[in-house]
Formats: sequence, structure tokens, C-alpha cells
Amino acid sequence: MPTGVAIRDVREQLFAAAERVLLRDGPSALTSRAVTTEAGCAKGVLHRHFADFDAFLAELVRDRIVRVGRQGEALREVAGTGSVTGHVAGALTEVFQSVAVALVGLITSRDVLRARLRAETPSGVPLLTEATAMLADYLAAEQERGRIAAGAEAAVLAPTLIGAGHLLFADRHSGPPSEEDVLRMVETVMAGVVRDREQDREREQDGERD
Repeated sequence: MPTGVAIRDVREQLFAAAERVLLRDGPSALTSRAVTTEAGCAKGVLHRHFADFDAFLAELVRDRIVRVGRQGEALREVAGTGSVTGHVAGALTEVFQSVAVALVGLITSRDVLRARLRAETPSGVPLLTEATAMLADYLAAEQERGRIAAGAEAAVLAPTLIGAGHLLFADRHSGPPSEEDVLRMVETVMAGVVRDREQDREREQDGERD
């Protein structure tokens, strides 16, 4: 097997194991031994591929950031179609229903990890910053299409939605919020801002009744 393929497979195996530990036991339980035990491999395997445990964690976060980038590309492609609030609610759920909430807790608790990620994310909290940019880009695209009010501030709406979404999903013990809860939050934050086709039709019908 080519060396590059072997390394990629080991990385994916270790990343998946780390995410399972994070989701099940939280950031405080994440150690190199916990990861290798979960992955079913010797502890030395991790250190053969990464300089140290913080280097491994930094690559784990970078991998998630890349996924957010791909999610952002897909989100921009649906701009102008469907429901704006539905797309936003789906994007928030995709971000936070994964391991992102636990990763944010891990990032904020480890100074060395934050320092290693500063090159990619010079300000803000890594992963949350990229997720915020993803939403801001999408909202700006919808604004260009006239589906969000011209006076709306995408740069303000996006972090508000990310912050509210993070709070909704942060309670690991009660389980994730329902789709209705997420959509209700998005609709509340974006009240008076969204002008999708369904809302336009409702306004037209109200005008006809008047």
C-alpha cells in the first residue's frame, strides 16, 4: 500500500476515535491513551504520525474546519432556492450536531492548541470563526438575490446565529434540540429580515384580502 494512503487511513482512524471519545465523555476525557485505546491500536501509533498530542488535536480541528469549508460551498449553491431559514437551520444543525461543540470546549481549555491554530484562525475561536464566515457568506448571497432585506447586516446576523446555535446544542446531557427548536430560534433571530418566496406570497395574499 502506498505510504500516503496508509498515513491517511491511520489519521482518519485516530480522528474518528477522538471524536467518539469527545462525544461520549467530553473534552476532559480526551487523552492520547484514550484515543489509541478507542482506535484499537498501540499508543505509539499516534506519536509516529504526530509530533505530540496537541499537534494531533490541531490536525483534528483543521480537518473539521475543512469540512465546514465544504459545507459552505454546498450552502452557497442553494442560495436563491428553498427556504432561507430552513437552510440556515440545517447548516447550524450540521455544524453543531457533530463533534463541533465538544471541539470548541477542547479549544478553549487548551492554550497550546489555540496557539497552534492561530495561523489559520488569527482571531476568534477556531471552528466557530469559520462557521460564522460560512453563514455570513450565505446570507450575503441571499441578500444579493433580494431574499434578505437590503439593510440587514449579515456580519451581525451570522455570529448571532452561531452563538444561539452553540447554546442550543451545548447541553450534552439533555440531548440535541429538535428540528423545530432550531428553526424557531433561526426564525426569531431573522424575524423581519427574510423575504423568501413563501413570505412574499403571504404578503400578497394579505394585501388582496385588505
